[in-house]
Amino acid sequence: MKTSDILTFECETGNYHTFCPISCVAWLYQKIEDSFFLVVGTKTRGYLSQNAPGVMTFAEPRYAMAELEEGDISAQLNDQKELERICLQVRNDRNPSVIIWIGTCTTEITKMDLEGIAPKLEKQVGIPIVVARANGLDYAFTQGEDTALAAMTHRCPEINPRVMNQQKGDAAKLVAVDVSPSDKLFDEKIGLNKGSLVLFGSLPSSVAAQLNLELKRQSISVSGWLPSQKYNELPALGEGVYVCGVNPFLSRTATASMRRRRCQLIGAPFPIGPDGTRAWIEKICSVFDVKPDGLGERENQIWKILIDYLEIITGKSASFMGDNLLEISIARFLIRRGMVVYEVGIPYMDRRYQAAELLLLQQTCRKMRRPMPRIVEKPDNYSQVQRMHELQPDLAITGMAHANPSEARDIDTKWSVEFTFAQIHGSVNARDALELVTRPLRRGVDSVSDCRRLSRQTLDVQQS
Repeated sequence: MKTSDILTFECETGNYHTFCPISCVAWLYQKIEDSFFLVVGTKTRGYLSQNAPGVMTFAEPRYAMAELEEGDISAQLNDQKELERICLQVRNDRNPSVIIWIGTCTTEITKMDLEGIAPKLEKQVGIPIVVARANGLDYAFTQGEDTALAAMTHRCPEINPRVMNQQKGDAAKLVAVDVSPSDKLFDEKIGLNKGSLVLFGSLPSSVAAQLNLELKRQSISVSGWLPSQKYNELPALGEGVYVCGVNPFLSRTATASMRRRRCQLIGAPFPIGPDGTRAWIEKICSVFDVKPDGLGERENQIWKILIDYLEIITGKSASFMGDNLLEISIARFLIRRGMVVYEVGIPYMDRRYQAAELLLLQQTCRKMRRPMPRIVEKPDNYSQVQRMHELQPDLAITGMAHANPSEARDIDTKWSVEFTFAQIHGSVNARDALELVTRPLRRGVDSVSDCRRLSRQTLDVQQS
């Protein structure tokens, strides 16, 4: 394999071989606790939205299906009246703070004007209605969340300059407060903060709290998260507000925050793995003129805790077929711990939004003396399988559709969808990410060990 000192980018003509983007409902409806998601599509989408989250309809989750029938598709029925009837029923039964419509492939093909209908029904129903397009024609798996959050940026309140100035004054007053060293979470550096910080990306509340605490240790407070747990607690956006993403698939949310709400984007690597979390915090600290404290020691401490996993993956090789747009960050994380990544397939990549992550990937490869991976956007699966057959990686991180064919070629596989639902953000959650990676690599070793143990037990029984 020819090594290169720079990253190479290619774009093939493959389709989006990914999980359906309406699956974002599975985690967003749990994150926004007072919301109700209405997926507008055919019966097939209803089956997916019911089975993908693992929740049956009789459990009464906070999402439902507005099923399109033949009359809807042939324009014999009035879309507005049908959606009005369903939304009124949702209001009477569940009374949510917001209803989020999720458009599907069918609504795109039939040119259903959801954005035009929503404002009219919002007045009649008396509940905010947010429209998010999550069709598989235009978006990959995790981009369903991106379209939903981009739509919600328009509903965030405008930042009040007086409140911001008052916050700066209150922060400056904290400098004069005499506190004990054990309670000194804020020090003199907080008076230098330029504005408020809003983080965007849907993470479990426990993981979000961990990242808040990591920043608080550096004397930086987080003003809010998008999405918030309650719709009426959406963070204020506007001039003077800094926004920073926690996931690499949220480029549209970043663009909407900058262009529509005039926020300033902090272009940082993403907090996946101890190395990514450290770089993410360092970038935010540099924007707020704060000198990072103790990040290197904390990263080294986390790596020492994970030594058992690192012994398994060091020297192993991997290829990513592309599914959830987390591929660049996970590849960088694995290379940092000694793996060789031959190829990173990714359905879509915004190089501007991921510029800091790509730079960190280059730096990591040079630091670890590993070859730069080949980055293929929108990969053609046939060609990709042929390349994997030639390279023979130890592990293929792939979508569910290509797992069995890879296993048939004696290549250990891991479903990329598992990284989407697992808690892999932040330093303390690196163990979960490594557990996912090493499980298929340990499979053969564990099987041999089990066989040997059973053989010894059988022999002992026979002798006794």
